[in-house]
Amino acid sequence: MTSLIILVIAAILLGGITLWKQRSPAQLREIPAFTKLAHALGLSIEDGKRLHISLGRGSLLYARGGSAFAGLALLRNIAERTSVSDMPSVASAGDPALGLLTQDTLQAGYQAAGVDELYVPTSGRVTGLTPFSYAAGAMHIAQDENVSTNIVIGHVGAEVGLLTESSDRNNVNLIGASDDLAGQSILYANTQDPLIGEELFAAGAYLNSDATHAASLTVQDIFRWVIILVILGGATAKFVGVI
Repeated sequence: MTSLIILVIAAILLGGITLWKQRSPAQLREIPAFTKLAHALGLSIEDGKRLHISLGRGSLLYARGGSAFAGLALLRNIAERTSVSDMPSVASAGDPALGLLTQDTLQAGYQAAGVDELYVPTSGRVTGLTPFSYAAGAMHIAQDENVSTNIVIGHVGAEVGLLTESSDRNNVNLIGASDDLAGQSILYANTQDPLIGEELFAAGAYLNSDATHAASLTVQDIFRWVIILVILGGATAKFVGVI
């Protein structure tokens, strides 16, 4: 019941703030990783190289699937922009349901660009069903398919070390973020401009001017402050002996 109430409140806030953002565009702070990503996106089209978006292995049936949806939002935007390129983007996933959504998202990007006849289903693929088989399958994409930038956005753990090592060996740019502490620590140590914490969920807003994405960031901030206040209120009540 509590979860349902939170979802309803979030939906109401998202709808209201979206209308507000349409009238007053958001001013987003600069995040170097997203600036680098926008630059890499333009260069990949000019140089005739691919972008590889790896969405991790987060199951959509559990909480860790939230990072996968953030990755899908980013993939949708990149697919639309690179659909007319000689070397369109490719995507990989380590979960069957996420793999299907990856293909559907890529196709939606092509349709938005008006070139749905160019869509190739194999541009979205499941590279493995276990952590290291997924990473082992994805790590060869940069080497074999003329990739200029690897983008890892989703639930990945220690296995992401295979992807970082492959990127370094093949001189491929790496941009990444994970909701897993082990994966995040490896990406932090191996990327020049790492994405930290909730920055993972801002990807869609930074590459898409749609007011809904900007509103989602504001809703996240509101709930973050509510949680902080509840924690502080509970700690204070416990300290004074109310509870």
